[in-house]
Parts: sequence; C-alpha cells; structure tokens
Amino acid sequence: MPAGPSEVLVVADAGANPEFVAADLLSQAEHGPDSQVILLSTCTSLVAAVDAALTRQLAKLSRADVAAKAIANSRAILVDSIEDALVISNRYAPEHLILSVRDPRAALVGVRHAGSVFLGDYAPESVGDYCSGTNHVLPTAGMARAYSGVSVQSFQTAITVQQLTRDGLALIGPDAVTLANAEGLDAHARSVTIRLDPVS
Repeated sequence: MPAGPSEVLVVADAGANPEFVAADLLSQAEHGPDSQVILLSTCTSLVAAVDAALTRQLAKLSRADVAAKAIANSRAILVDSIEDALVISNRYAPEHLILSVRDPRAALVGVRHAGSVFLGDYAPESVGDYCSGTNHVLPTAGMARAYSGVSVQSFQTAITVQQLTRDGLALIGPDAVTLANAEGLDAHARSVTIRLDPVS
C-alpha cells in the first residue's frame, strides 16, 4: 500500500480553536521536512490566529527545525464554504483529515476520500497514532482515492466464484466475445461461442 510522507488536512470553521488547529498541523509537520500540512478555512481571522499560534508553538518544540521546514511548504487556503473545503479535500485525498467544524458529523457525509478522519475539536490525530484503535498505516499522496488503511481485511484473502446457466451465458456472452475480439484474443472469444453455438 502506498504510504509516504505524513499528511494532515484540517478543515476549520470560525468556531475552531486556533491553538488546537496549530497543534494539529505541527503534530504532522514534526514528522519530517517533507510532511504536508494544509488548513482549509472559511474564516480569515481564524487563519491569522492559527498562523500566530504556529509561531508560538513551534518555538517550544524539540523538533522545531524539522517542523519549520514542513510548515514553510504548507498552505492555509480560504474557502467560501465547508462544502468547498470538502471538494478540495476529496481531490487531495489526505492521509489524515481533521474536521474542526461545529457539526463534524454533517461534514463527514461529504467526505469521499481520506485515510482516516477525525471529528471535532477533541479528536486530535495523535490519538489515531497511538491509542484510539485505528490502524495507522494509511495511504498518502492522494492514494486514499484508491486505497484504505491497513486493517484485518488487509491480511485476508477473498475468492470469487461464478456460475452461469446456458441462458445466462447467452445474455452476457456476446459482450465477452466483443471485448475478446477487440483485444485480438480469438481463443477467449471461442471459449464463449463454442458453448453457445457448438458448430462454430
């Protein structure tokens, strides 16, 4: 599963606590200089307050030099609505998505692609790292559009089984023949047609 440099995307409304948001951004930034941290917010004053909180909190970190490099490449983006933020988030497909909004459950309905989602002001990503019970091997670099985090299912196998009647094959078989012919795979096509027309 693709898992690369750490990422967090925080969606925050005007009611979000800027100190909490800054702490969440820094908790991922301290992983490495290539970590990606993004803030999407509907509130200009919140963005300014988070920026000030980042400066204050960064100065107190033992890995401040590492986090500062990641923060230097990070972005805060103003959006018109939480819905717009979720559109951006779904395109980005973050490893970690924090919904620091007043109604996180309602916002969750709009989430289509994310490795792991943290709802509300009191669900920091760090609890996902250590103790909330979710696995922390998560897809990064937009791969959450196609992959999930590691779970018990990742270590299980599945076997698919098909059974068709002659009538069933008569219904779907021509599609298989068309596709096989398009690929130039005559034997594939014949494995269907021989069953439907034994004299062919």
